[in-house]
This record gives sequence, C-alpha cells and structure tokens, in this order.
Amino acid sequence: MEVKNNAQRSYNEVLIEDGFYVLKFHNEEDVNVSFSREINKKFIQFHFCLKGKGTFSFNQGSYSLNVTEENSLLLYNTQLDLPLDLKLDARSSIVSVVMTLRKFHSLFTAEADYIPFLSTDNKEKKYYAQEPFSPSIAVVLSQIINYNLHPSIKALYVKGKIYELIALYFNRSPNADIEQCPYLADEENVKKIKLAKEIILDRMAEPPTLPELATEIGLSLKRLKEGFKQIYGDTVYGFLLDHKMEYARKMLETGQFNVNEVGLKVGYSTASHFISAFKKKYSTTPKKYLTTLI
Repeated sequence: MEVKNNAQRSYNEVLIEDGFYVLKFHNEEDVNVSFSREINKKFIQFHFCLKGKGTFSFNQGSYSLNVTEENSLLLYNTQLDLPLDLKLDARSSIVSVVMTLRKFHSLFTAEADYIPFLSTDNKEKKYYAQEPFSPSIAVVLSQIINYNLHPSIKALYVKGKIYELIALYFNRSPNADIEQCPYLADEENVKKIKLAKEIILDRMAEPPTLPELATEIGLSLKRLKEGFKQIYGDTVYGFLLDHKMEYARKMLETGQFNVNEVGLKVGYSTASHFISAFKKKYSTTPKKYLTTLI
C-alpha cells in the first residue's frame, strides 16, 4: 500500500478465508489520500462508501468510477485484471469486500437465476453496478468498522458480518430491513445516529452529555442509546472511550508527543487519569507501550 497508518489515515486488510478479504480505508485528513493494491481478474469487488467520496481509477487512469457516501460499487471483469487504485477524498471512509469468483459462486449455487450476473450467459462477462445501499447495510458496515470484542472472537464476528453484508446486498425484498430495531429502518434516524457519532468524535476532549447529544440530533434519549448500541455495538461513551484510546495509541506511535500532551488531546486534564484509562484498555502504561516500539 502507498499509505502508512497514522492517527488520521489508515488501511486495514482482514483475511476472512482463502481468497476472501475485507479492506478498510479511512482518511480523516484534510487532503486526498491514495491507496493501491493488486487485484487480478479472478476476483469480484464490492466497495461501500460510509462517508465522503472515493474515486477508483482503471487502465492507468484512462477511466474512473466514483463512489459517494451511502453508495456502493460492484465490479468484476473475467477478461481483465482490475487492480485497486483508489483516491480517497478528505474525511472519507470505504469498506471493500474482495473475493474470488469461485468463492462467490459457491455462495449462490442454487440461486444463480436470482442474481442476474451469475447466469450461465453472463458469468464470463464484465459487470459493473453502482447503487445506494440500504439502512440495514449501513448498520452492518458500521458494526464491521466499530466493534468492542475479545480478540479471540473478532475473526469469527467479522466473518459473520461479511456474510450478512453480502446477503443483504443481494436481498431485494422491500420488507427485509432491520427487524430488531425497527426505527433504524428509517434512513433519517440512521443519519441522526451517525451524526451523534461524528459529534462525539469531533468533540472527544469535551463531549456533550447524553441528554445534550440527544437534543442536538433530534432523537429521544432512549432511541439514541438503543440506536447507537445497535449500529456501533457499544454504548455512546464506551465507543468514545475506545476511540480515545486508539487515537492516543496512534499519537504515541508517531513519537511526536509526550504522555501529557496525548492525554490532554483526548480529554484528560491529568496524566494519571489518562494513564489509568490506557492501562485498563491495553494492559500496559503509555510509557511501557512506547518502549515496545523501539
């Protein structure tokens, strides 16, 4: 990859199983960032834009396809390699699922007629599709990005969510959206919950109280709590704490800030409180963590 991870931009690749990957691209900087990865013609690609915009270029930049917030891009070409060449706009995030066509076909063997491009006539042709994704897909994508689980079950959790994501992508039933939390089927409510997340992250040093946050986004306190837990898999402040600690860890890794500076940046007025929170999260102090990087 062209871009190294830091507190503002990151690339993460998760191997689900042989020939099946999840790629997570995140850019919180004020400038565009480029990513590249080899992907050959044996693979099908699904790209989901959670925030902002990304531009995928092909054939050495001779043509490109955009994917914007809450939209998806599906593509494959059995005759031509489609290496990933992504320009991610400032403050944008994309989740991509890449799997071999062999693996993909094995998921839908009995439903080939239901998925148009799986038919015998189309299976050797190129295929491109751009379309908005549903609120239920938005929920699953958020759960893939944000989860607070024991490391021993993370791989199983992500694998299950990716299968759920693919199933929802091809589910064309109008009644298939989010049964366990009905009001999240309303796209406006999903947007409000996502706004709540953006607010607490933007103001992580001095976040609003839950009642203040609920008022600001226009939801009841109960719906804020339930909806946030449903989408992000954690409480509002649990999610914020995890973000603070991850942000702090990445700041420490840059070597440009001392422990006091990092603590202040993420909202701790005293170093002792920051050290205590960091140790609870990572089972080591910030100072000891720094020694492992040398």
